Amino acid sequence: MLPSTAQSAGAARKDLPGHFTVVKSQPPVGMQMEFLMTDGSVLAQSYSANTWYRYVPDANGDYSDGTWSQAASLQSGYAPTAMASDLLASGKLVISGGEYNAGGKYELQLTNMGAVYDLVTNTWTPLGHPQNWKWIGDSPSSVLPDGRLLMGQKLTERDAYLDPNNFKWYRMGHTGKADFNAEEGWSLLANGTILTADVLDAPNSEIYNPATQTWKTAGSTVVDLRSPSPFKQCFTYGPKPKDCYQAPGEIGPSILRPDGTVFYTGSGSGPSGEGAGNTAIYNTANGTWTAGPQFPNGDNAGDSWAILEPSGNVLVFGLSGAMYEWNGSTFTQIGSWPGPPILLPTGQVLMIGYSSVVLYNPTGSPNPKWAPTIKTYPTTLNPGDTYKITGTLFNGWGQAMSFGDEYQNSTNYPLVRITNTASGHVFYARTHDHSTMGVATGKTIVSTHFDVPATIDSGASTLVVVANGIASTPVNVTVSGSRKR
Repeated sequence: MLPSTAQSAGAARKDLPGHFTVVKSQPPVGMQMEFLMTDGSVLAQSYSANTWYRYVPDANGDYSDGTWSQAASLQSGYAPTAMASDLLASGKLVISGGEYNAGGKYELQLTNMGAVYDLVTNTWTPLGHPQNWKWIGDSPSSVLPDGRLLMGQKLTERDAYLDPNNFKWYRMGHTGKADFNAEEGWSLLANGTILTADVLDAPNSEIYNPATQTWKTAGSTVVDLRSPSPFKQCFTYGPKPKDCYQAPGEIGPSILRPDGTVFYTGSGSGPSGEGAGNTAIYNTANGTWTAGPQFPNGDNAGDSWAILEPSGNVLVFGLSGAMYEWNGSTFTQIGSWPGPPILLPTGQVLMIGYSSVVLYNPTGSPNPKWAPTIKTYPTTLNPGDTYKITGTLFNGWGQAMSFGDEYQNSTNYPLVRITNTASGHVFYARTHDHSTMGVATGKTIVSTHFDVPATIDSGASTLVVVANGIASTPVNVTVSGSRKR
């Protein structure tokens, strides 16, 4: 079902803030998960899990009237749901594990299979797993500032990283971890460390330092953010009696904001009132926690989504189906949501549901100081060629997307958008090889490379760098030569 506000918003302007727009081009099948690729397209996983589709905006950069096409399918035997997933600095998408895998014979599969998607070749390549990791499942993960993909094994305290240069896994230390990684979400901080709020060891929080490969407590979250599991039995995931998982409960998503605070959301109420839709705020400047407001209407965000809007507000998807905006102090309910979201380079939120796709247009505007700035760039562009561009804040102020634990689809990487002055046509140049995957990089000069589309319109154009839906001030460029067919 479409959200009630969207049912009457079919004619809504796509730039009308605070409104929903029903996407004209609905997908051919139901979708369960999506990722923003570095060419501005959206790669979506269908409910069959093995089959994927790609969505591109129209010639004017309008995501409300784009085009769907089928992308490559995963390797035989791999059709995961709820897996670790991250976009690398190369622009390639890595998925690893899966809580479920189609065709599995146990209650949970916790598969350790994986794959890498290459947008240029439209191919999936099978990916191995860390040594002795027989089970991965729905594990937490994050790309570190240096480009390595850090992943925590669900059933233990173990950590490992994927080298993006050779796609091999390497063990990392996990000294000091208070509990196993199950059901935890990870938030990348500006200093390159990882913050998590424990689920099993709630209300404790922890920070991982990749440089020292150690965990240490970040203190109590003040209020309990997790809800204990209602299941008293364990779930089998393998052939041995010990292959049985006792769930510790759930927690909500967390979002790093431009003011340096992390907004953490809680799950539902446990038998003694634990969780109860609580929220908490972590101040990265002084390392302290304070309690935030409780969700309205007895709602919570356990195993749900949150997004950093360009305005700095946090859009939270309640477990009831309601959507809320948090402005740093209070919640405002704004409607209901039809499916998983992704933050687009336009600042809009695309929500892909089982039977509908809807755009939400957030209210408010970003602080101009939050925008990327362009320092050096080519003034003349040739279709099909690759260029380097430098500037500041190319990776935004945070990962901008969060789920309770699995389903990572962060957007902390630069996109390059070129608009032809005469035709008004919009082209996204695929970016890759970003100099950092860090967040809130301040005045540090960073860079990325971009490939000018072969079919781009020639002539006078403007170019912007976009991060987390916030665009830089445009610069003037000229596209030389003819479009390559």
